[in-house]
Amino acid sequence: MNAEEFIFNNPSSIDGMAVHQLVASCPPLDTNSTYCNLLQTSHFDETSITASLNDGQLVGFVSGYILPNSIDTLFIWQVAVSEKVRGKGVAKKMLSSLLKRARCSGVRFIETSITESNLGSWALFRSLAGQLGSTLEETVMFDKQEHFKGKHDTEHLVRIGPISF
Repeated sequence: MNAEEFIFNNPSSIDGMAVHQLVASCPPLDTNSTYCNLLQTSHFDETSITASLNDGQLVGFVSGYILPNSIDTLFIWQVAVSEKVRGKGVAKKMLSSLLKRARCSGVRFIETSITESNLGSWALFRSLAGQLGSTLEETVMFDKQEHFKGKHDTEHLVRIGPISF
């Protein structure tokens, strides 16, 4: 099974509960409320994407949104891929498909936040930057002590771009 064998779609509110369950099964991702996932799959359907098997089972989800004060920047909130299909290029294919959408055509930059220990996400976004021929810059976005009072690891802001299609 490779990334071409998956079905990629805009999410809908019907996917909200499946997204919630998928994210919960993908540590170290932070889980959100089911209501939040319903909002992600309905309000942000144009800037998010699902990956499903031919039987309809949801095995991947990328949530994102256009930054309100920087409309050329797509912020990727979460990337979740079911353990049973990891290593098959699904995450990168979802991101690539998402970037090709007409609504995202004004996007010149991608941002996301990653904790230092999330090696899979670092590898994914470095690979994506290489595929896009873009630079990857990293700064601290939310500090462990200052923002999380020691209860969550530092989130590093990753910025890729400019992207040219």
